[in-house]
Amino acid sequence: MKLQQLKYICEVAKHDLNVSATAQSLFTSQPGISKQVRLLEDELGVEIFSRSGKHLTHVTPAGKVILQAAGEILLKVDGIKRTAQEFCDERKGNLSIATTHTQARYALPKVINSFIGKYPDVSLQMQQGTPKQIAQQAANGEVDFAIATEAMEHFNDLVMMPCFHWNRSIVVPKGHPLAKVTDLTLEDVARYSIVTYTFGFTGRSKLDEAFKEARLEPRVVFTAVDSDVIKAYVRLGLGIGIIASMAFEEEIDTDLIRLDASHLFRHSTTNIGFRRGTLLRGFMYDFIESFSPNLTRERVDSAMGTSNSQELVELFADEQLPVR
Repeated sequence: MKLQQLKYICEVAKHDLNVSATAQSLFTSQPGISKQVRLLEDELGVEIFSRSGKHLTHVTPAGKVILQAAGEILLKVDGIKRTAQEFCDERKGNLSIATTHTQARYALPKVINSFIGKYPDVSLQMQQGTPKQIAQQAANGEVDFAIATEAMEHFNDLVMMPCFHWNRSIVVPKGHPLAKVTDLTLEDVARYSIVTYTFGFTGRSKLDEAFKEARLEPRVVFTAVDSDVIKAYVRLGLGIGIIASMAFEEEIDTDLIRLDASHLFRHSTTNIGFRRGTLLRGFMYDFIESFSPNLTRERVDSAMGTSNSQELVELFADEQLPVR
């Protein structure tokens, strides 16, 4: 049994049993992967993947157990490599992050700029996606950190720690009737067409919950994952915009008016997390604390010591988080 074979079967599973796509991602040949998978199955005496002709169709029951064990082994191997790197040069390495557009565009730039200045020899990569994609990338080891707000049910296999709360604002063009309302209500908002985030992104669920509790039916006419796109369509007169307050830039959005909506919708919480069992290098702890000062190395280590998401919730239950 070789580590390469374990990597191959995990990558095949990750690519939905598409050996051709797996070969491309690993910069190797399709026959070579198929051969190594077969050799491993012959050695173990069980099939990991069921086949129909030359095509893999599904993971066998034995294969599911083997894949889980293989993933744990590869994670430990990665930990050994990181340990060696930490002792060789604690200021060199790689750091990869998966997050949503709003976090990448508004919450992370200053943190990343400062981090790169402090660790110029650390290669940093960022990927954007849906919360489900972000969770899968972190769980599969494709990225080191996941940063997200929505759909926390997808992150149960990760150590997810709360960073900060954030509120929403309503943006309207100058001269819009809502700009003259002194005590803004949900009823006022519901009278207009709404442009906001796609469901599953950037705290959208809190918005829907508020209207549902008030027994109001919002007229959402356009959705997007990008705050800048939402503001662009507000400018076109498609509707009023509901965005994360951090996404309104006073110096840029001079043609729009921001109305505070923190009293209309419950705040959302941004979280950062990683796979359980991950060995965090020094610069990784530093990045987490730069993004969220409340997450000191001691707090992160405490979170790593929990065994499930419920223990994590209890650990941070009394945490006083900043509001952005």
